[in-house]
Amino acid sequence: MIKYLTLWKKEGQEEPYVSLTRKKMLINGEEVLIEWEVGHSIRTLAMHRNAYKRMSQIQAFLGSVPQLTYQLYVTLISAEVPLGRAVLMVFSLISVTYGATLCNMLAIQIKYDEYKIRLGPLEVLCITIWRTLEITSRLVILVLFSATLKLKAVPFLLLNFLIILFEPWVKFWRSGAQMPNNIEKNFSRVGTLVVLISITVLYAGINFSCWSALQLKLADRDLVDKGQNWGHMGLHYSIRLVENVIMVLVFKFFGVKVLLDYCPSLIALQLIIAYLISIGFMLLFFQYLHPLRSLFTHNVVDYLHCVCCHRHPRGRIENSEPSCDAEARQSIV
Repeated sequence: MIKYLTLWKKEGQEEPYVSLTRKKMLINGEEVLIEWEVGHSIRTLAMHRNAYKRMSQIQAFLGSVPQLTYQLYVTLISAEVPLGRAVLMVFSLISVTYGATLCNMLAIQIKYDEYKIRLGPLEVLCITIWRTLEITSRLVILVLFSATLKLKAVPFLLLNFLIILFEPWVKFWRSGAQMPNNIEKNFSRVGTLVVLISITVLYAGINFSCWSALQLKLADRDLVDKGQNWGHMGLHYSIRLVENVIMVLVFKFFGVKVLLDYCPSLIALQLIIAYLISIGFMLLFFQYLHPLRSLFTHNVVDYLHCVCCHRHPRGRIENSEPSCDAEARQSIV
């Protein structure tokens, strides 16, 4: 707020420090290079705004997710929802949804850094619905599973988290690469290691409740894989869907009484349907609403066609040349 107030006071004053920023922008499917002047105060404000976005993610997934999960568990066990707890759960859900939405926006900005990206209201609405359904169904399933097995659920959940946590480090070890240098100029080797551990903890916290929209690559200086990674996304949602079905079945057959005496089978079905609907909104976004979908080498339909069908080889051969052009364009990006 102080930075915004300072900028507002300087409005109309000519700044001595001005730099030119160049970005590409897609207009009617064509790349247009645009440039504009950025003052020192604007650049400082953008730096603080980006730091706030990342801090919101940390607060959402390392603060609000445990809080929301705990409050849901207490509500399930006590069979009552006081007003204060309901308000706390609503704000926690808003925080987590906002953090997950930022994950998508930051992932697009990181992968397509050369492009100026604008998300319209329809795209933001689609992401919000996708993330809200995904996170809500996932956390409710985790709570019902934990309430059913109590302490017996801890090893399963801990193993799940540790697999996500050590996955980037195992890939880093298998690649034979060395520790990335110069992540920040003032960081020593120990400081770099602390930063990498902190990032992997946040990465594991995000992937435990929803898809992170990015894949860590510790061997790279940018620390992320900038490819589209349809396979990684498909693998994540496939594993999560199987996990959710198993946990829902455990609740259905060994579950406890829940609020309002709902039928366990009905609750289980609703949760799985909600998760499947969230996947549907995710596919809708990447197929039709992604701001840079014209740069994709393959879209969702192409990937599903490759996975589900192995017919029409002649058609694939005829389409190989355009895909090569698209791959070349993607490599430039």
